This record gives sequence, structure tokens and C-alpha cells, in this order.
Amino acid sequence: MTATGTDPVVRQWITDFVAESLRTETLEQIVDRLDRELVARMPELADRDIRRDLAASTHAHALVMLGGLAQDRADYPVPQQAHDFARTLARRGHDLRLLLRVYHQGHQAVMDYLTELLDQRQLPFDIERSVLMRLFDRSLRWVSTSVEELTDTYIEERERGLRAALNQRTELVRALLAGADADIDQASARLGYRLGGRHLACVLWTDESMPGSMPQSDNGFGAGVGDSEVLGLLDRTVARVAAALGGGSVLTVPAGASALWAWIAVESDAVRVPAMIEAPVRIAIGAPAAGIAGFRDGHREAVAARQVAERAAGEIGRMLHYPEVEVAYLAGADEAAMRALIARELGPLAAMDVNSARLRETLHAYLRSHRSPDAAAKRLGVHKNTVRYRIQRIEELLTHPIEQRSLRLEIALECAAVYGVR
Repeated sequence: MTATGTDPVVRQWITDFVAESLRTETLEQIVDRLDRELVARMPELADRDIRRDLAASTHAHALVMLGGLAQDRADYPVPQQAHDFARTLARRGHDLRLLLRVYHQGHQAVMDYLTELLDQRQLPFDIERSVLMRLFDRSLRWVSTSVEELTDTYIEERERGLRAALNQRTELVRALLAGADADIDQASARLGYRLGGRHLACVLWTDESMPGSMPQSDNGFGAGVGDSEVLGLLDRTVARVAAALGGGSVLTVPAGASALWAWIAVESDAVRVPAMIEAPVRIAIGAPAAGIAGFRDGHREAVAARQVAERAAGEIGRMLHYPEVEVAYLAGADEAAMRALIARELGPLAAMDVNSARLRETLHAYLRSHRSPDAAAKRLGVHKNTVRYRIQRIEELLTHPIEQRSLRLEIALECAAVYGVR
């Protein structure tokens, strides 16, 4: 008759095996053997502190496993030492796959040890087979239970560490932007970003129509949903911009559920972000600047450019450089005064009809081109005589030469182009 797991001979062999294995010297030898095999298969475990935690975990698992076999239990609670080991791997930045490999390789090492032991005992074939099957079944349940629980422990610890690191980074960035004094080398080390270099500050956000996107405050930080779909999209956008500018280091801080603050290390002021921003992403960029002061100033400018973008009457593009809208930002600080300026300086040109818009565009191009009809014509894509005719018509409507109030006209045109006319 074939032996089974309930056979008295099988049960007695397992009882004797448990009693022998629980002896201090024997248990230490088993644990040492298993750990050495795991370290040989996974060199990442050779670190002194990791190996110490591994040994404590293996020893605790062995006690639980052997105790369950002796009591004929099918459940194997995961010991605290195993949870500690999973947390150690998370804190040291190792991938979850390493933890899973530890248990799968550990199961294989246990079965190799048991098979070798049974070969040495030279049991009858049916007894050996029943013992091996019973031990395999119980060890497989142990591995499954351990992997399920410890995966959760690992993920929780990894997320806790990421949140803590993000919170520390966020608080330091907040302090720097608020004008706090800081040792530049220490702050750079904590941020993993060199503050003494030159920075290109950016603010990224998404269209409000994007699912999950909400308007964000420019002076507050969100809860730091680092793994959200929206922030992931913004992070990837920053990475592409940095790569296009030469691959400089990047510092990012979530500013809400759908907004991101970023600084990209650049070599000079002569940088230009290529037109690579696609819906639903928008980006506002400050002027390149150096040091902690430049870190602050560039961010302030990027925030200002975003404010202009959000107040703009029409589509002004997905990428906005602060120097291009600085006049509109400053003049638009007082809405009523700005509207009065537009009405006073542009007069009839401030009408909302198509012809007035065309004349405003021509005058704006003319002034930006240093009053050159040829350059303005190239900018507008029309003949230079068309520009001359329109300028003549504009002066008739204004009732004074353009040169007489050119600076005020240009400011009014900047504001009208961004904020529209009424």
C-alpha cells in the first residue's frame, strides 16, 4: 500500500526531522546554508546589513515552518523579521523583483536541502515520496503566503520612503523660494540638484478639459501624487525638454494634482526650448539665471508667464517664455488701468472687428521690426507696400504720427494681443 501524508511512518519521520532541526546547532547550520546559497545566487544580498536582516528573517521563517510541521498546521504566519527584511530592501532602493526572487530561490534551496537529506536517509521509495510531497506542499504554501504579505509590506515602505523624500524636497524648495538662507552645497546635496549652476525654471500644467485635471494654485504644493497619470505625463515632458537642451539634470516638485514645477540645468542664457509641447500639456518658462537667486527669479517669472497664459483671451501657444510676455504681465497687473491704456492709446484700433485686428497686428509687427516696412512685411507674410498703406491708414485713425507715442502704443498692443480688446 502506498504511504500518504497521514501515514504514521510519514508523520513520525517528519516529527523526528522537526525535533532534530530545532536543535540550536542544527538550525544555525540550516539557516547558514540557505543564506549562503541565496547570497551566491543574488549578490545584492551580500551587503553586511542586508545579510544580517536576511539571516534574522530566515531563522524566524525556519522556526515558524518547523513549528507548523510539528503541529500539522497548514497556515504559516509571516514573522516580524521577514517584514523587517522586506522594508530593508525597500529602503535600500532595491526592486520588488529582488524580494520575489529571494522567496522563489529560497523555496528552491529548501527543497534541495530536503531532497539531499532524504537521499542520505535512504527511506523506502513510497515513504520518501510521501514525505517529499508533504514538505513540498507545505513549503509552497509558506512561500505563497509570505510573498503575498511581504509584497504589500515592501510597497507600503517604498511609498512611505518616496513620500518622505518628496516632502523633504518640497519643504526645502518652498524655503528657498521664500528667500530662506541656505548653505548652497548642503541644499544641493539634499535636492540632488546643483543650485550653484544656471537654471531654466519651468511651470507645467494641463488643460482643464483633461480628465482628472483641476486648476492649481501657483503658491501652494499639492499632496504629491507622484505616480498619478497626469504628473507622470508632466515628468516625461520635462525629461524630453531637458534632453533636447543637452541632457542637463532636472529637479521637479509637484504643485498639485495636475501641475509641476521644474528646474533644468543649462550651460548658458542662449537656450531655446524647441516647439515640442503637445496637448494637453502647457509650459511657462522663466529666463535662464544662475545661483539660488536665479533659482528663485526664474521660478517667479515662470509663474508670472503662467498667469498671463491663463488670463489670455485667445490661443497664445502651449509654450510661453516670460521675456516674451513680460510687458503684458506688468501692464496687466492692474486690469482697469490696462484697459484704460488700451482704449486711450489705440482708440479706433481697439474695435473688435476683423479690420481693426488686422491693423493692430500690422502696427505691432511694424514696431517690433524697428519701424521697418520690409521686416514687418516678412513677419506678416505680405507685400511691403501693403504694410506702408496700413501704417498710413493707422496714423489717420490715431490722428497722430506713430513715432509720437510709439512706446505707449507698443505696450498697448502687447496687452491687446494677449488679453484681447473689449
